[in-house]
Amino acid sequence: MEGEGVAHRMVEANGISMHVAEKGEGPAVLLLHGFPELWYSWRHQIAGLAARGYRAIAPDLRGYGDTSAPSAAASYTVFHIVGDLIALLDALAISQVYVVGHDWGAQIAWSLCMMRPDRVKALVNLSVAFIPRNPAGKPTQQFRSFYGDDFYVCRFQEPGAIEAEFARIGTGKLLRILLCNRDVGPLLLSEVDFEAEVALPSWLSEEDIDYFTSKLDKSGFTGPVNYYRCLDLNWELGAPWSGVQIQVPVKFIIGDQDLTYYFPGMKEYIHGGGFKRDVPMLEEVVVMEGVAHFINQEKAHEITDHICDFIRRF
Repeated sequence: MEGEGVAHRMVEANGISMHVAEKGEGPAVLLLHGFPELWYSWRHQIAGLAARGYRAIAPDLRGYGDTSAPSAAASYTVFHIVGDLIALLDALAISQVYVVGHDWGAQIAWSLCMMRPDRVKALVNLSVAFIPRNPAGKPTQQFRSFYGDDFYVCRFQEPGAIEAEFARIGTGKLLRILLCNRDVGPLLLSEVDFEAEVALPSWLSEEDIDYFTSKLDKSGFTGPVNYYRCLDLNWELGAPWSGVQIQVPVKFIIGDQDLTYYFPGMKEYIHGGGFKRDVPMLEEVVVMEGVAHFINQEKAHEITDHICDFIRRF
């Protein structure tokens, strides 16, 4: 069982209590999950990294699972989340760490590397490429102009509204639909059939869904959705970092069925020189064929191999 031997503890960091799952001894690898997930999304990598001589550390991020969930939306800026991680590393007496991020965890990882490159040995990021700050306008305005008000990021902005909708749908059903989504078009919520029966793929079990559901039911969705509610605030506060390059060694992995790969201009940015301009130490870009967004679960062992092949160089 890949969950065996995982140690769980609560760590006081940056004014909150963080739940952390850990396994293994050796150089530390910090694993940062996305939406709407938990430390558990890394269950396969935790086992694989520990077996290869690494110390895998996977927290529930602020607002998720057994970690504290402050109520104010403004408590979920990237500055808060990066602050949580720096405080966590300090509490664990880890001066430098390998970082692996997925989805929102990848966005947080880019911010961590931008603000505190001294703490990061190397980064493997999944699914979400670095997105440089656009001085011309706030992120939600850009999303609205591309996709309209029904785009999920826009629908997430009004406090309480999407939480009520998710409660009506039910957490288990919601997770099935989101985790199994293979539509590469923009996620427009009115077009999603939340009543559909979804058969689980081989990489996701009923037990997995039950675990995610039990924890997310306990913590609720306000914390996770608050990350999206801080997009414009992050843009405002991030002005001093406009134009800053990411100065750590990076490997980036994305599936060719990942909806983020089809955001306007994204393929051109990743493959046309923009990504390398902004991330000069970008050493590898891997596009995995036939793989969708939740890549670390769908192709668990391949992702572990990719991580280990890269970080062992540093």
